[in-house]
Amino acid sequence: MTRPAPASGREGSAAETVLRADGLSRHFGGLRAVQDVSFSVYAGEILAVIGPNGAGKTTLLNLLSGVYRPSAGRLTLLGRDVTRASMEARCHAGLGRAFQIVRPFGEMTVHENVTVGALFGTPGMRLPQARELAWSLLVRTGLAAQADRPAHELTLLQDKRLEVTRALATQPKVLLLDEVMAGLRPAEAQEAVALVRSVRESGVSVLFIEHIMPVVRDLADRVVVMDQGQVLAQGTYREVTAHPQVVAAYLGSDAELGAALGETGAGDAPAGTVRA
Repeated sequence: MTRPAPASGREGSAAETVLRADGLSRHFGGLRAVQDVSFSVYAGEILAVIGPNGAGKTTLLNLLSGVYRPSAGRLTLLGRDVTRASMEARCHAGLGRAFQIVRPFGEMTVHENVTVGALFGTPGMRLPQARELAWSLLVRTGLAAQADRPAHELTLLQDKRLEVTRALATQPKVLLLDEVMAGLRPAEAQEAVALVRSVRESGVSVLFIEHIMPVVRDLADRVVVMDQGQVLAQGTYREVTAHPQVVAAYLGSDAELGAALGETGAGDAPAGTVRA
């Protein structure tokens, strides 16, 4: 499948690779959790990674962020080989991550939580600079009004905003998001979608894992589909949802497909969709 230009419309951004995985694999004994996975993230784009439970998506994110070291393969970040780099080194090189399960410092204020992220993410940053950066990010992500509240008092949506804001405080060029929509109501999910779009508009490329297909449809410039630890398909949302193997492995039957895609009926499925 061909690679389209990112939806941001920036000239030349499609040619610049900011994150590249070549043949990444991770084995746990006899279990091949991730096997020979290759893809690229381009400057200014939002890339979704989808697939059934157990497909290897979170293991892949752990490989990208440095939680796990690969059994085989190579990872390049902004032209630099980071295959064996630590999580801290990857962070300092421009890779940020927001986790599905949010664990802020509960007794610290929202502002203090983001300040810690700024101090961690930029070697040599002084506390006044970190506080200033944290405040500017809170304004951008809609948390300024909560700045002085203890983090344990936040709602789930505010927790998600804080997690993304803490990751942005490390000043990444590429941001990894692990199911940030999980547990949110539809209206809240739309707010989170707007937040992710604003991240991209600030110049940060995004790779996100998601199960909610309407969110994938609305956000992703391209989609990588995983199954059983391998890449099953890559392409635009319309391309991958029309792929027969994707329909069979992940989207399911005709009725399930319509529900997964967020459509009101079978006749509303995206053009070109292959029905099982």
